[in-house]
Amino acid sequence: MSRPSLLALHRRAFVLSGLALAGLPWRAQASSLVVKRHPALRDYPFTLGVASGDPSPSGVVLWTRLAPDPLNGGGMPEENIEVRWVVAHDEGLKDIVKEGRAIATPLFAHSLHIEVEGLEPDRWYWYGFFVGEDASPVGRTRTMPGRNVMPAKLDYAFASCQHFETGLFTAYEHMAKEQLDLIAHLGDYIYEGKGREKQVREHVGPKLMTLDDYRNRHAQYKTDMYLQAAHAHCPWLVAWDDHEFENNCANDRSQYPEIEPVDFLRQRAQAYRAYYEHMPVGPMSIPQGPSMRLYKAVSFGRLAQFSVLDTRQYRTDQPCDDGNKAPCDAVFDPNATMLGAEQEHWLNNALLQSPARWNVLTQQVMMGRVDRKIGPEVGYSMDQWGGYDVARKRLLSFIRDQKIANPIVITGDIHSNWVNDLKIDFDRPEDPTVATEFVGTSISSGGNGVKERPEVTQMQAENPFVKFFNAQRGYVRCSLTPENYRADYQVVEYVDKPGAPLETRASFVVENGQPGAKPV
Repeated sequence: MSRPSLLALHRRAFVLSGLALAGLPWRAQASSLVVKRHPALRDYPFTLGVASGDPSPSGVVLWTRLAPDPLNGGGMPEENIEVRWVVAHDEGLKDIVKEGRAIATPLFAHSLHIEVEGLEPDRWYWYGFFVGEDASPVGRTRTMPGRNVMPAKLDYAFASCQHFETGLFTAYEHMAKEQLDLIAHLGDYIYEGKGREKQVREHVGPKLMTLDDYRNRHAQYKTDMYLQAAHAHCPWLVAWDDHEFENNCANDRSQYPEIEPVDFLRQRAQAYRAYYEHMPVGPMSIPQGPSMRLYKAVSFGRLAQFSVLDTRQYRTDQPCDDGNKAPCDAVFDPNATMLGAEQEHWLNNALLQSPARWNVLTQQVMMGRVDRKIGPEVGYSMDQWGGYDVARKRLLSFIRDQKIANPIVITGDIHSNWVNDLKIDFDRPEDPTVATEFVGTSISSGGNGVKERPEVTQMQAENPFVKFFNAQRGYVRCSLTPENYRADYQVVEYVDKPGAPLETRASFVVENGQPGAKPV
């Protein structure tokens, strides 16, 4: 018997997930419940804080979730709850410019995604939520500059990989003190493994499989006070990698061959729904069963355009049975894809139409093809762009041939810091650099990390496009002007106990019109 088509698998998983008919049942279910306008909740409902995201020149998405008992399903009654929200010019929320009322429904775990429009461009605002006698923490957010404006500067940070068990989120404590316009999260917001003893902190619940499992895990991460502070500090751009669902997932394929794609997609529907419920994303990202769109373009005037990419949901399976391997024939398969045809077409159009001075590809897995094995033997990560050689060359060739202005790639995933000059053909190091890649380490995944590794010098000699490597914890702070793009690698020495100070480990600059990173 032939395998069912991917479309057929998606349709079947969609029906099994309980979200068929493009969302009509949840709307009907929500409308059938009585709305509590003045609920008397026993405990404080805003335990998960507030967040904002997807900013535009005229608006932003505001998020919160009512969860008085966050680690046990939320602790809310099976009722629709009316919530008041406000946006103001001041932190005290007195000078209100927008306000409204919204319904938090149990079908989406009493989460709210308020799409605020009609705000002034390039301006800071404060916001909050109210239910019954309770008020949420106050968050700060901003709109983007107008699309035809060239701002003098943009400051943002990017982060990834925040394993709750293996370390504290100290990096977010420092990030929330930076003067930032945006934060970009590149994936592995949660980790899916069951709770383990003798860790820095212990996960709640089993290995994630059900919607309740994913909800409780997201809620546990959101209870971290430093993560909450970073969310309340400025708007976020978010995209997942693999651990929000399953390690090394590739479209409908598990890393375990015995798991059938339809079962995998059914589980993915639960993971995607919980992800939506806990992220500041707009209505475009409402999941449709096992499908959820995250890729989008966000502009900071004419200074920068962020093309937020999804390198997990649409990719073909990793070649050569995954791992760090010498290339097999599948690495050079012209039909292999990291982005999928639709997203790749969208990205090409977004880059062609971009008026931005800096074009930032916000994505998950390393684009630089690093040989991880010292000596004559080679080993490239099949989970990264190095396992998808034709797709990587096609994208970088497009950037070169279409003369896309100042391409910058920002990356997470691998719990270490890198700076890479990207080449179309890494076997020809003398070829010109096409783009620059800044890879950020983890917030906490992997534990304390190490400051120096003895093999780094030899590794860089075998990979001459690698300009920097470091394996501490932290994030990358970026400052953009029309003339240059600066990346500061911000690290903390330890995450197994609180109080680690912040250090700028290294800084690099890319100058306008000159691809390639230069140390500062």
